[in-house]
Amino acid sequence: MHPLSPIFAIIIYGIAFITAYVISLKYKIINTNVRYESIDGLRGFLALGVFIHHGAIWHQYLQTNRWDSPKSNLLSHLGQTSVAFFFMITAFLFISKLVNAKDKKVDWNVLFLSRFFRLVPMYFVSILALIIIVFIVSNWELWVGIETLAKQIFCWETFTIFGDPDINENVYTNIINAGVVWSLPYEWLFYFSLPIISLFILRKNTSIFYLIVSLVFVYGYYKIKYIDPTHLFSFLGGAISPFLIKYGPKKIQYNSAIFSLIILFCFAGIIIFFYNSGDFVCKLLIIIIFNLIVLGNNVFGILKSATLKFLGEISYSTYLIHGIILFIVMYFTYGLQEAANLSPSKYCIIIFVTTPFVVSISFLTYKTIEKPFMDYSKRINLDKVKDQFIVILKSWGFRMKSSKNN
Repeated sequence: MHPLSPIFAIIIYGIAFITAYVISLKYKIINTNVRYESIDGLRGFLALGVFIHHGAIWHQYLQTNRWDSPKSNLLSHLGQTSVAFFFMITAFLFISKLVNAKDKKVDWNVLFLSRFFRLVPMYFVSILALIIIVFIVSNWELWVGIETLAKQIFCWETFTIFGDPDINENVYTNIINAGVVWSLPYEWLFYFSLPIISLFILRKNTSIFYLIVSLVFVYGYYKIKYIDPTHLFSFLGGAISPFLIKYGPKKIQYNSAIFSLIILFCFAGIIIFFYNSGDFVCKLLIIIIFNLIVLGNNVFGILKSATLKFLGEISYSTYLIHGIILFIVMYFTYGLQEAANLSPSKYCIIIFVTTPFVVSISFLTYKTIEKPFMDYSKRINLDKVKDQFIVILKSWGFRMKSSKNN
């Protein structure tokens, strides 16, 4: 067996599915979002796809010392197209909020607060792990000045919007987490673009404050970071769905076998004819697949699987930490030289054995980090916080005034 074989991917999906099923027997993840349950199932498929993608890349890296996309259309798309789908999911969910809020104000405070607690805590944990591994590999020696190190860490703590320099000049920095954080600046770019987008959808009730913040962020992002237009097309593809749901024909049965077959044919066409997802025709096929799923197709019931939805709930953790786990296995458990000498079959077995750990650790970080912070964000009473802040300011003003009089 070879890491570029489709069987390699199928076995990993099977192992991950079994692991998630066993965990879910005891620990249930309650998901109240039943309206778009196919999206939750899709997330689980996508996050594992990225893991498989990097598993194949690691094998090539060990042989060539080059971090390139796998020399396989299928394995390449499990990474690239999966991220494209993630972008579409983001666009769909938040453009839906705007489309459905046409007659009322969008609570931007709540929206950005929820995004902060959704993305930041688990991201910081993953970056902390990355930094610790960097210094372990560096034998706890400081190879740069404190000021330089602080700047490097700052870049990573701010989702690499300001760059992704090698921390402590360690060349493995971007490989430790498989470079997955490259997609997160695009997520933040989209979130901060929402107030501008709302002008065209709502045409009123848009916060002036957040509109100014949006303009400043988008302009600053454009000035300091390259924007790949092919990724913007992914967001655009996901933004189509809310309008199709609200204004499109209601009588079409999108969950029919015909549309499931169309999805499979489109997916087959992507794998057969395209090596990466940047091609316009390939992107169009991806958009067709996504919109059919959002409109109600679950691909012969596969995406409604409770186990797949379980994997979807922990997908953010899976996305952030699978690369770290792969690095630990290859660098610390075997050593890069010994791992490079493994036969393809033995390498596959190592990834198979690693898969349950990826799923299990993802579940643990979801349960102990992601979920508590998400729940906490829902309990925050912004009006109460605002009132307390005003009281504090008044208190400071009174004290300063009293001090002056005395």
